Amino acid sequence: MERTTQLVGQSSSFLDAVERASRAAPLDRPVLVIGERGTGKELIAERLHHLSSRWDGPLVTMNCAALPETLIEAELFGHEAGAFTGAVKARPGRFEESDGGTLFLDELATLSQAAQERLLRVVEYGEVTRIGASRPLRVDVRIVAATNEDLPRLAEENRFRADLLDRLSFEVVTLPPLRHRSSDIPILADHFARRMALELEWPRFPGFSSRAQDRLLAYDWPGNVRELRNVVERAVYRWEDPEQPVDSIQFDPFESPWRPQRSLLGRTAAQAASGSSSPGPEERQAVLPAPNTPPAHDPDGCADFRLAVAQYEKAILAAALERCRWNQRAAATALSLTYDQLRHAMKRHELAG
Repeated sequence: MERTTQLVGQSSSFLDAVERASRAAPLDRPVLVIGERGTGKELIAERLHHLSSRWDGPLVTMNCAALPETLIEAELFGHEAGAFTGAVKARPGRFEESDGGTLFLDELATLSQAAQERLLRVVEYGEVTRIGASRPLRVDVRIVAATNEDLPRLAEENRFRADLLDRLSFEVVTLPPLRHRSSDIPILADHFARRMALELEWPRFPGFSSRAQDRLLAYDWPGNVRELRNVVERAVYRWEDPEQPVDSIQFDPFESPWRPQRSLLGRTAAQAASGSSSPGPEERQAVLPAPNTPPAHDPDGCADFRLAVAQYEKAILAAALERCRWNQRAAATALSLTYDQLRHAMKRHELAG
């Protein structure tokens, strides 16, 4: 299974997770991989497979959230011809395909209760029964599952089978988010940047400017390593002088002065039903540029109280973020806000992070 992404990092929290996966790999037991989106759960699953005695067997991946609930069981366990409408011929499921190897179940928490019950039987007895079949088949499969959900909490709420959780959690590898791996950010950024520079056939990668490095370190990375890779590769690709350090970083690829306005997307139901594409008076007012007037938070020139308060709040947020070099957690502390309150205010005022 060819990969263009590797496990890169030196922070203790990250290395501890990788070490735990490496120690569990030779054992023929199920492993749960927990982590936010973009933290590298599938790469850990690959490591578990390739360091195990099953390394020369198949590694089959199934994203449980990518299929409608009605098809998940057929995908996992297979079906016989005529088992349901559209089943014109028999088809093996993912368990049969991964016999002798590893089955990686991503987004495990999205499995239906019925699929969880059937999965429990496979884990317990090593047998799978195709939909529409009367006899079970023996399978030799190691299960590695991943999720970004709190499975023990879901089990307490009866949204995930506690007995299945018990059987799948022989070992649990929890991956730290990138915001708690700040020492890895420069290493990962350099790794992804050099690969992109090589792809662009640059003679060498000139590095990042100190300003760009500061911005990479200050950002909170909600999308973790996957988001970092996109941001870095985009920055290198857009940089036009391969002899000078990359200085421009854009975190939001949708950021543009011509980005569609929300008012245009929020037409009334009557307009949508009538097929009218013309904005109403309020929408036209929102689209038109603001007149050249003093800032609304200037008491002498204020003519709209609500607008004045909104602009004043936005100015305070922007000033605090600039002072803290766009370190959002530091800005939240400086303003006596929680991090979530700051993020909500930034989103309300459309301040890019």
